[in-house]
Amino acid sequence: MPGDDETHAVEAVLDAFHAAAAVADEARYLACLAPDAVFLGTAPAERWAGEEFRSFVRSIFEEGEGWTYVPSKRSVSVSDDGRTAWFDESLENEWYGTCRGTGVLRREDGSWSIGQYALSIPIPDEIAPTVVASIRGSG
Repeated sequence: MPGDDETHAVEAVLDAFHAAAAVADEARYLACLAPDAVFLGTAPAERWAGEEFRSFVRSIFEEGEGWTYVPSKRSVSVSDDGRTAWFDESLENEWYGTCRGTGVLRREDGSWSIGQYALSIPIPDEIAPTVVASIRGSG
């Protein structure tokens, strides 16, 4: 059964991923991703896979711009065979406020990489009907 070492290794990849994005370090950011990684952004059409996401990142980072999401709380689980991990994390962002990141990492050849990352903006239940109505009205 995987222990704290594997959990810490997964957390280190996620921390490196966020740190690289904050300074637009393309090489370090992309090194955290599996070659076929899928990234799901906050907008409905934001589903990028593999090279499509890498090209998007490159186009933003080459302008010297990145994005900063600071983790404030994270939960990581590792499969019994130690080859798959899944996580959820709370993130703070200047523009979006509190966000949630969820995803899956896989370990191949002794290294962890992000296979899927989904970024969302949690909506409190009390205001969800208003937000849904606004979304429906904007289409």
